Amino acid sequence: MATRTPPKTVSRTSLKKMSTTSLLLPWLGLALILLIADQFTKVLILGYYKLGDATYITSFFNIVRVHNSGAAFSFLASASGWQRWFFTTIGVVAAVFIIWMLKSHPGQKLFSFALACILGGAIGNVVDRLLHGYVVDFLDFHYGNWHFPAFNIADAAISVGAVCLILDEIRRVRRSP
Repeated sequence: MATRTPPKTVSRTSLKKMSTTSLLLPWLGLALILLIADQFTKVLILGYYKLGDATYITSFFNIVRVHNSGAAFSFLASASGWQRWFFTTIGVVAAVFIIWMLKSHPGQKLFSFALACILGGAIGNVVDRLLHGYVVDFLDFHYGNWHFPAFNIADAAISVGAVCLILDEIRRVRRSP
């Protein structure tokens, strides 16, 4: 007759840890998907376009290869080079903080979605700064002679995340008495 092994007891702490980890994984997965999409598109642009090359797509949209050594809207792009490490450091610190926030609030879906988008985008741009010393931008929207600054998938993910954070906060404030 076979003997049965007694069931393992699971402590509340390890159950909570498993629960938090299982809730965290989808958000880290989303961030990873955004990071891969961002880096894949940038590899294509670097492989097929020279700096300044552009392809007309529609009357309001072009694909163009642009290098941004600054931050959003080329902020500090003309600085002497220190901005590469400054923005890289900000990106790494932001990524660590976002992961901590995701661990603290994994069940808040819109909030976690927003943080995952920002995380994937921030890491995508940090990778560019580390590999190239600049961020590769290529999405160029325009109307007539007006051009919105070129951006990339990482920038779009960060923007979507920021909008979702604002929406989440508005929802939270409306729910509170």
